[in-house]
Amino acid sequence: MRDSRGLRVTGAALAVREVTDPRDPAIAGFGRMQVAAYFAPETLIPADYIPRMLQAETGSRRNFLLVAEVDHRVIGGTLFHWLADAGSGFSSFMGVEREMRGQGIARRMHEERFRTLDRAAGGHVPGVFIDVVNPSRLSSAQVERERRVGSDPWGRRHALGHLGFRQVDIRYEQPVGGPNGGPVTILDLLYSPHEPADFVPTALVVATMRAYWSPWLGQAAEKHARELQARAKGAEHLALISPEPPRPSG
Repeated sequence: MRDSRGLRVTGAALAVREVTDPRDPAIAGFGRMQVAAYFAPETLIPADYIPRMLQAETGSRRNFLLVAEVDHRVIGGTLFHWLADAGSGFSSFMGVEREMRGQGIARRMHEERFRTLDRAAGGHVPGVFIDVVNPSRLSSAQVERERRVGSDPWGRRHALGHLGFRQVDIRYEQPVGGPNGGPVTILDLLYSPHEPADFVPTALVVATMRAYWSPWLGQAAEKHARELQARAKGAEHLALISPEPPRPSG
């Protein structure tokens, strides 16, 4: 059957809701979904850590989990954060079961994510950031790993662009987690402004990453935030460009 928004669902209408109870079984369902949906599940926040995140709210950072369910089965979800020190949102993960994609489920979750962030901000949040793999910087082995699980890194970027995300025009690195413990260099920083925009303030980008990195990097987050700001070369605003790198020919 189809729900009231035309989604092809079976047995019951799609429901998108916020998970607030750390004992909610939807947390485990979200964990299973994200592991199945993403080619490198070892890089994701484990589901058994999420209850602590939902309870560890402070005035400067709040963690949220939204799930999309059909017949109480989690078929999509997004884990994201309100960063009060920066005045912005950051998404750690957003995904939908492969068999349920292309039906507007991600858009429903993205819209609800903005409503949740607005409520946390007590007003109007300017936008939400996310870091995403750039497939043009993946090795052939990594691309093949994506294909084996039915994932398409170019398609992922296209879908995010369809939601309103655009790439922040600055070299972006996740400070740790790469080869030999160095930075992860295969990611780009994307931004979905609440209202259409062609630029994002550099100060917002830097403040967001400082706030996002601080819980796991401590004082080192300030160093990496300064490095990010230096790459802006004094620009007060950074361009928002297409999130879609070219596909390889042939």
